[in-house]
Amino acid sequence: MMTPMRMISVAVFLAAPVAAQWLNLPTPGIPRTADGKPDLSAASPKTSGGKPDFSGMWIPRDILPCDIKDRGVQCTELPLTPQVLNFAAGLKNGLPYQPWAADLVKSRAKDVAYIDPHAHCMPPNFPRAWAFPETEKIFQTPTQLVILHEFNASYRQIFFDGRKLPEDMLATWNGYSVAHWEGDTLVVESAGYRDDSWLDTAGNFFSSEARVTERIRRPNFGSLDIDVTVNDAKVFTEPWTVTLHMRPLLDTEMIDFMCQENNKDIEHLVR
Repeated sequence: MMTPMRMISVAVFLAAPVAAQWLNLPTPGIPRTADGKPDLSAASPKTSGGKPDFSGMWIPRDILPCDIKDRGVQCTELPLTPQVLNFAAGLKNGLPYQPWAADLVKSRAKDVAYIDPHAHCMPPNFPRAWAFPETEKIFQTPTQLVILHEFNASYRQIFFDGRKLPEDMLATWNGYSVAHWEGDTLVVESAGYRDDSWLDTAGNFFSSEARVTERIRRPNFGSLDIDVTVNDAKVFTEPWTVTLHMRPLLDTEMIDFMCQENNKDIEHLVR
């Protein structure tokens, strides 16, 4: 029987591309130290409007990938953040489930790796995608963030042009996201998720009634911090918050990653 870590590592590895492009291309316009290395402690870049600029490619801070020239080729197992396996990692008492929801998560334990929608190439929702090893590439304009997710060439839009969340929301994987600035923090409010949205490989979840708040900060050039608060009275007894940390992925480019193409994950999962 494979452990959950082994199962998710195999799944990520088998889905990884074996061809690559622009993997050793210097990122222009970034601060560097005297020896030419990126200066991660440099001040956060600003937009023309004086707000932090979140633009760039990001991966979870705690992931240490193989040498970039070998990414997706010689890596036999990719290190993962704790939140991939359990999104509530770090919460002292775990997620505050209502009894029926706790029972549902427990009932998934036996087949969790097989029934996880992501193992079937379904996209991870946000906030789950923040914890995944695939790259997030952010483009920032004065009115929105566009986030490209390396997995299945997917995307997310966050609008801060004054619009409100739609009154009639068709359930989607990423939901609908609007935002506003509180000083140097972008406060993102999201809703309109699917009822079958998972948060991790353990089967933790929220419902279509969930309201997710992300508070995004860039304290310096090399850090992106995201406080994720989930408020879902249908599933939980109270709101809860998890903090995720990202670091920039520099001097490289995104890779074409299509899990849907010749997916081999399922046949390697033990049921």
